Amino acid sequence: MIPSALTIAGSDSGGAAGLQADLRTFLTCGVHGLVAVTAVTVQNTLGVHDRADLPPHIVAGQIEAVAADMGVGAAKTGMLASAEIIHAVATACDNAEIGRDAKIPFVVDPVAASMHGHPLFDEAGLHALRDELLPRATVLTPNLDEVRLLTGMTVTDRDGMHTAAVVLHRMGPRYVLVKSGHLQADPECVDLLFDGSTFVELPGQRYPTPHTHGAGDTMASALTAGLAKGMSVVEAARYGKWFVSHAVEHAYPMGAKVGPVSAFWRLAPEER
Repeated sequence: MIPSALTIAGSDSGGAAGLQADLRTFLTCGVHGLVAVTAVTVQNTLGVHDRADLPPHIVAGQIEAVAADMGVGAAKTGMLASAEIIHAVATACDNAEIGRDAKIPFVVDPVAASMHGHPLFDEAGLHALRDELLPRATVLTPNLDEVRLLTGMTVTDRDGMHTAAVVLHRMGPRYVLVKSGHLQADPECVDLLFDGSTFVELPGQRYPTPHTHGAGDTMASALTAGLAKGMSVVEAARYGKWFVSHAVEHAYPMGAKVGPVSAFWRLAPEER
């Protein structure tokens, strides 16, 4: 059987982030990708210009349909758009046995703003994310901007990452993975995994490229793919770090501003 993973996320018309990045990563990690679309965005490298959210019952129906028929090895979230969608996702995941205390691992990537700074849901959505999804998460994977939105803490160094991980863990996830990509003053890119008692550092090289669109989605989806393939959380986190490091290393320009990280490095060269 080919392992499968589910992304519950929005569509990026630029193809760099969102469910497009998730499916690309699942494929190149050897995992069949399943999708529950939450929203359709109108965006390119210049920003998010418009958005249409799907009805919550359609989002929930997609989750329950694929789980009932095709099976889900692990699931992740991306942009969830509204409190109503978050509630529908939480209920559907409970019904499909997806979550930290259920049989299917659940990775919550708390996407709250676009890389251009556009908020992706309102205060009610932020409260729903904290109250309904964080306690259901097997792994929570915030970047430092999302740490600030969830906790009010501004992290400027590795010590701050440790403190933030402890605070976030108290909100309910089994593991917290604080991503350090936005810690530009640090010459390395050392992410931090915490399970409530033990910290695991995930070191990586910081590459001098401006093209990092989709890096957070890519790491979370590679981690999810690892869980779907039967890895432990620590193994899957290392796998995700390994995958995204190469994706950033091979990132490429596209459009007027920030280009995407690449999954092409995983493809075999074409025969000549």
